[in-house]
Amino acid sequence: MATEIHSTAVIDPTAQLGADVQIGPFVVVGAEARIGDGSLLESHVVIKAFTELGSGNHVHPHAVIGGEPQHTAYKGEKTYTRIGDNNKIRECVTIHRGTAQGQGETRIGSNCMFMAYSHIAHDCVIGDNVIMANAVNLAGHVEVGRNVIISGLSAVQQFIRIGEYAFLGGASGYKLDVPPFMLAHGVRGMLFGPNLIGLRRNGFDAAACKGLKKAYKIIFRSGLTREQGLAQVEREIVGIPQVDRLVAFIRESKNGVTPDHKQRNGHEDD
Repeated sequence: MATEIHSTAVIDPTAQLGADVQIGPFVVVGAEARIGDGSLLESHVVIKAFTELGSGNHVHPHAVIGGEPQHTAYKGEKTYTRIGDNNKIRECVTIHRGTAQGQGETRIGSNCMFMAYSHIAHDCVIGDNVIMANAVNLAGHVEVGRNVIISGLSAVQQFIRIGEYAFLGGASGYKLDVPPFMLAHGVRGMLFGPNLIGLRRNGFDAAACKGLKKAYKIIFRSGLTREQGLAQVEREIVGIPQVDRLVAFIRESKNGVTPDHKQRNGHEDD
């Protein structure tokens, strides 16, 4: 199939279109944008300047990709939005490009689905196979690992990290890092143990699931300090890479880690 551009679309002369691209009515593609092979832009999509889409992306009506950051320090610098392959970007999604104060780009992986009205702010980094349901909002500089699911109407504060294979429940707010492989939800998001259903669906074996469950109990429910709990996990649970990753993520956290829901004060145990 040859590239098709509707007569009402407005394509900047510096934009680059791949092979077999379909561009619908009233689409706008800005300066120096790149649209990869086989991508489909439905009606009224806006692709702003300095946005790069890989191949096979499907962008639904009224989505705005690569918009200027909602950041008071932004002064029109040339920054980027870079998106991988085979993503589904649904109606009215907004994705903003990076800032000079951040890393200069917003980066999104491949095979993701961003449902209607979800928002990805400046300088976010999103891994592969991420699903963000309707009206999820990510503030600036958020990092989301691969295979994460974020349920509808949830919000994540700036600079927060969401570890890989985590599941975040709906209508929740997150102001602390969510460790990988975990299940979190609640109005003030808290942890409810490993995301065992999601892990099994993704092929994690019984040893990994059992190890993560034991590690969770030691770190979050034993009454030990955080460092004591991590040290005990390192002594007692050896040879399971997912447990090693969990421990490393918690140690690396600069924001603090989302607490277990049984901690009454809502703050992590130091």
